[in-house]
Amino acid sequence: MTVPARTLRTNARSALRADSLIRTALLAQLSAPGGEVWLVSAWVSDVDLVDNADGAFDYLLGEDAPLQCRLSELLLMLAKSGTAVRVVTQGAPANAPFLERLTLGRDESTDLEVFLDQVVHEKTLVGPEWMFEGSMNFTRNGLARNKEKITYSLDDPAAAQAIVDYRHEWTARGV
Repeated sequence: MTVPARTLRTNARSALRADSLIRTALLAQLSAPGGEVWLVSAWVSDVDLVDNADGAFDYLLGEDAPLQCRLSELLLMLAKSGTAVRVVTQGAPANAPFLERLTLGRDESTDLEVFLDQVVHEKTLVGPEWMFEGSMNFTRNGLARNKEKITYSLDDPAAAQAIVDYRHEWTARGV
């Protein structure tokens, strides 16, 4: 059986950008919540992912939907809608605004955990049956400017294995 996958090589001059694929995956997950989503990246910026100025995503983003929806907001929406969200990143000052927004957005209904790991270097976003992995950090430069290679795959066994590996690495150790 062939597993649907696509490798992208992005750069500032190309029309290929990873943010549109990531947006689509996270919005699809929001439309059918459940399972786990893991974001593992040394560097994370709170990038704008959804332009909702025309209200096209109101049905997914809920009442009082934002005009622009950041990565932190999408992850919090997922964590409040029935998807367990796990974030692994370094405790670097550059990541602080993103991490602060996650912390401030939590409430008792939020299934979100953050693990700080000063030696993490992997770059992956994985959910049930899908995965992004490659050279790209989840930053403005990584998504839209740098020359990056990322692979998006619809591979249930590989995604499930990554989630099992991440659980073992971070939740079992309690980093």
